[in-house]
Amino acid sequence: MACPYFHWEYMPLLEIWREKEGCNGIPQTILESYRPGESIDIFKESLSGNSIDYGGENIPLPFNLEILKWAKETHKVLSEAKVPSGVKFYNIYGINLETPHSVCYGSEEAPITDIRDLRFSEPTYVCVDGDGTVPVESAKADGLNAEARVGIPGEHRGILCEPHLYRILKHWLKAGNPDPFYNPINDYVILPTAFEMESLHEKGMQVTSLKEEWEIITEDQGNQDANKNPLVSSISVSQGPSKQSSRSEAHATVIVHPQNEGKQHVELNAISVSIDT
Repeated sequence: MACPYFHWEYMPLLEIWREKEGCNGIPQTILESYRPGESIDIFKESLSGNSIDYGGENIPLPFNLEILKWAKETHKVLSEAKVPSGVKFYNIYGINLETPHSVCYGSEEAPITDIRDLRFSEPTYVCVDGDGTVPVESAKADGLNAEARVGIPGEHRGILCEPHLYRILKHWLKAGNPDPFYNPINDYVILPTAFEMESLHEKGMQVTSLKEEWEIITEDQGNQDANKNPLVSSISVSQGPSKQSSRSEAHATVIVHPQNEGKQHVELNAISVSIDT
């Protein structure tokens, strides 16, 4: 059951197609929707006849309200928790897996006639991004003052075996020889490779040129084609002369080369010209 006190962007719902007798005595199929907290009575009714056979003895297993009570008390304690001063908190959560968010039992063609049969029905799910168990929206809502929150592709428990996770942890813990250019938010290393700047001022004219280059390094080796044409983007701006300023123009071009062997070269070339009036 989803937390009923969380401010969901889209409220998780329990939906049930049910067959009920109409005012004219003719059965009608309707879709009932229950928000978190409203579904407890449904759980109680659907599990009222639930039991298991153990050693020849039939053991009842109804919906356990005591466990629900413990869960609420635990949630209250966690929601009031704060990180002690001097302690840094980081949140890493799993993404890129379909994760159940809302659930629907029955259909318009085959509605549920007895809620006690709900546990034998195959539901359909509305899924969102997450780790297969916890939606991203919920995983990010720790309520604490986090230094950073980073989502990485991974399954709820399998994420603990992801090399990506340990690369981020080593960076945050400054373990080993951390790379000062590594950015755990996007898992890139942006490495400056060249920087040149020249300025010339002569006879009321000032010309400034800038050239800068970077290598974006990532372990992602997919969709690489070194034979593709580079992406080129340019921008130009100008400002006319006025009493307070001189006439000036600036032009910049960015060239992004195709990724090759985990590296992507980026060039920036810019020039500005100012003329005193």
